[in-house]
Amino acid sequence: MSALTREILVGSDQFEVVTEDLILRAQLNCAIAVCVFDTVDEAGALLHLRCVARAGSNPDATDTTLATELLLLDRCVQSLRAAAPQARALKARIIVHVPANSTARPACESTLTLVGHFMQDIGAELAPVDLATDQPREVVFRPCMGTLQVR
Repeated sequence: MSALTREILVGSDQFEVVTEDLILRAQLNCAIAVCVFDTVDEAGALLHLRCVARAGSNPDATDTTLATELLLLDRCVQSLRAAAPQARALKARIIVHVPANSTARPACESTLTLVGHFMQDIGAELAPVDLATDQPREVVFRPCMGTLQVR
């Protein structure tokens, strides 16, 4: 990756859409990164979702949480389609970090199911989920090249 390529850090519960040669980064610590890109139009997006479970509450994701995540996911894809209207060959990768003994694991699994169904509904080709339970992860995504590194 060129030293001249600009980078954007995507924070928790945020997304970024790019149509030029930029690098999108996300730090995953009990979180999900959804990387979507078009293989022809060289546009893409990174959505960073947290997996949260509050102490003393039901560990499953609530309807409100899932609705919020679905809204963010829909806004992300709609923004990508608005920025790159010719984008029709969408591919998606999902990268996850959730500690093995985390109380957020059930909520994370519910969110992964939701994201997978959404990607299927929009016709995106979805690669197998990349899940890790040990150290937090860093996602480095360059949509215009369709390259993704996970560190």
